[in-house]
Amino acid sequence: MTSVVAKHPSYVAIPQDTANDLTVLEFLSDKYPQIGKAQWLKRMTEGKVHWQDKTLITTDNLCRPTARVYYYREVEQETPIPFKEQIIFENDNILVVNKPHFLPVAPGGKYINECLVSRLRASTGIETITPAHRLDKDTAGLILLTKRPEIRAIYHNLFRDGAIKKRYQAFARVPAETQQQFDLQGKLHWTVKNRLQKSNPSFVMEIVEGEPNSHSEISLLEINEGIGRFELEPVTGKTHQLRMHMMSLGMPILNDAFYPKLKDKEKPDFHNPLKLIAYKLSFIDPLTDQAISFDRTSLVP
Repeated sequence: MTSVVAKHPSYVAIPQDTANDLTVLEFLSDKYPQIGKAQWLKRMTEGKVHWQDKTLITTDNLCRPTARVYYYREVEQETPIPFKEQIIFENDNILVVNKPHFLPVAPGGKYINECLVSRLRASTGIETITPAHRLDKDTAGLILLTKRPEIRAIYHNLFRDGAIKKRYQAFARVPAETQQQFDLQGKLHWTVKNRLQKSNPSFVMEIVEGEPNSHSEISLLEINEGIGRFELEPVTGKTHQLRMHMMSLGMPILNDAFYPKLKDKEKPDFHNPLKLIAYKLSFIDPLTDQAISFDRTSLVP
C-alpha cells in the first residue's frame, strides 16, 4: 500500500543539552521509537529530513543543539473528512476559522493532510499558519490561528491569561429529576471543579482525588423531548474538560465516543457527530486593539 506523505513538514527542536557526538539519526530514533531506526534511515535516504535552511540531513550528520530538524510524516492510509472549514475573519496576523466536526486541528496519529492546519496552508499558501489554542478533533466551531511564528505566543497567552472568552454549546440527555428541577426554576447552573489526569489509554482523561486543576461553568438553557441544550464556559483548558465535566454531572454529551465508555475504534460516524460546538469567541486583539467577537450561530451552514 502506498503511504500518504505530509505535504508540509513537521519539526522537532534538538535540546540544548544534547551530546554533540550524537547523530541526528540516533536522536530521532530515540525520540520516536514507534517509527524505528530503519524508517528514519529510509526517510533520510529519500531526502525527507532536513535542516531549517532545507539542507538535507544524512545518516552521519551530528546533532546541533537548539536547531530544528524538519521531516515529513507518513501514514499508510488517511480517511478523507467530507466537511469543509470556513475562514470567517482574517487580517495580517490571524485567522478565525469555523472548523467542522471530525477534522483534527494539526497533524497527528493517522491524520496528516486531512487536518485544519494542512488544509489552510494549502488553500492560502501561508506555510506558517499555526493554531493559537486547542480544539478537539470531534468538536466543531471557532478556532483562532496565527500567520507568523513570532506572534503565536502573543495570542496563545490570551488563553493562558484568561483574556479571551469562549462559549460552547452542547446537547445531552437530561435525567427526569433534573428535568423537574428545570421546570421549577426555568434555568439550572453548575460550577464544576475537579482534578483531571491522563488515564489508560493515555488519550482519555479521568477524574481523581486532589486539588482541582479544571473549572467549567455550565448552564442548562432548555429541554426538548428530554434533550437539553447547554452553554458551557471553560475557565481552564484541560484536555476533554467539557466532556468530562458534563459526564460528572450525569449528562454525557450526545455521541461522545470516549465518555462515559470508550467505544471500539472504527471509521468515523459522519452522521452522528459529537454534540459539542465552540460557538462564541471574543477578545481584544493585542496587536491592533480591535475588539473581535464571533458567534457561530450567525454563520451560514
